[in-house]
Amino acid sequence: MKTLTTAEEEIMQHLWTLEEASVAQVIEEMPEPKPAYNTVSTIVRILENKGFVDYRKQGRGHIYFPLISKQEYSSATAKKFAANYFKGSYKSMVSFFMKQEDLSVQDLEDLLEEIDKNKKS
Repeated sequence: MKTLTTAEEEIMQHLWTLEEASVAQVIEEMPEPKPAYNTVSTIVRILENKGFVDYRKQGRGHIYFPLISKQEYSSATAKKFAANYFKGSYKSMVSFFMKQEDLSVQDLEDLLEEIDKNKKS
């Protein structure tokens, strides 16, 4: 899966939340200072060319919607991150974040609970 630039990922975050939207609707959801319409429109077209979004015509405009779910992208990104920085070892990656972020005992217990849930399903 192709990676997204920071700007592309920001647009995708809004499209994932909105599920479908015009460029103007995406801009409405963005924080101040809002980017120019042409900037967002260009990024959306790039996302379309990369296969992340598609559109349907509505009147004279377009309504864009994600083709890749947030879950799919998150999973692919996590795998690539683990492969590039931790030789594919999720254990090393989690250990790194435990040390860097100084996780609380509650955070660790929550992680163990999630692991147990995933083992059962």
